[in-house]
Amino acid sequence: MSDLVLDHLVYAGPDLEEAVARVAELTGVTPVRGGRHVGFGTANYLADLGAGAYLEVVGPDPDQPEHVGPRPFGVDELTEPALVTWAARAQGIDDAIAEARERGYDPGEASEMSRTTDDGEVLAWRLTGAGGLDGLAPFLIDWGSTPHPTTRGLPSIPLLLVTGVHPEPAAVESAVRALGMDMLVRRDAKPGLVAVLTNSAGKQVTLS
Repeated sequence: MSDLVLDHLVYAGPDLEEAVARVAELTGVTPVRGGRHVGFGTANYLADLGAGAYLEVVGPDPDQPEHVGPRPFGVDELTEPALVTWAARAQGIDDAIAEARERGYDPGEASEMSRTTDDGEVLAWRLTGAGGLDGLAPFLIDWGSTPHPTTRGLPSIPLLLVTGVHPEPAAVESAVRALGMDMLVRRDAKPGLVAVLTNSAGKQVTLS
């Protein structure tokens, strides 16, 4: 099994600026602008979580007001910002998909996506659809030859732990294991992800 690792957590909201402000208020660290997902109707801000992972804060892009159709990560259905899913990094995404299917979990097909930074650079990657099992099973991402976002000098919000809650914790844990990873999942009627972070004062805070 090609080793998959946490690539990023997705914190999405119906208002991008509000979602960024929530993270800043909680952690004392303000994520920096990443860029626009042209044609998808969203834009993002980023912060470094350590160990090669990052936090993506995503929401509707005010510069793409005419967007038609649902935006990624269900941002149109959200009433407030929430940690909606996470991504596992694969080097060789097609092999990782095939191996997960052999182990009983289908992460879906890979497709192309890109984002344009404010200075006009286009970053491209391949990824599977948004995470399964209410977002608790990660989607897969392969950056190919594109430099990883954590190489861009992002502000730091160290991540300590990610856990999940779900009505069927065994199903989630089984899917995550099929990807060669582990996550602790507790039983709860309402599914969700919980990230334990270190704020700018060195205290533990939770983002969910």
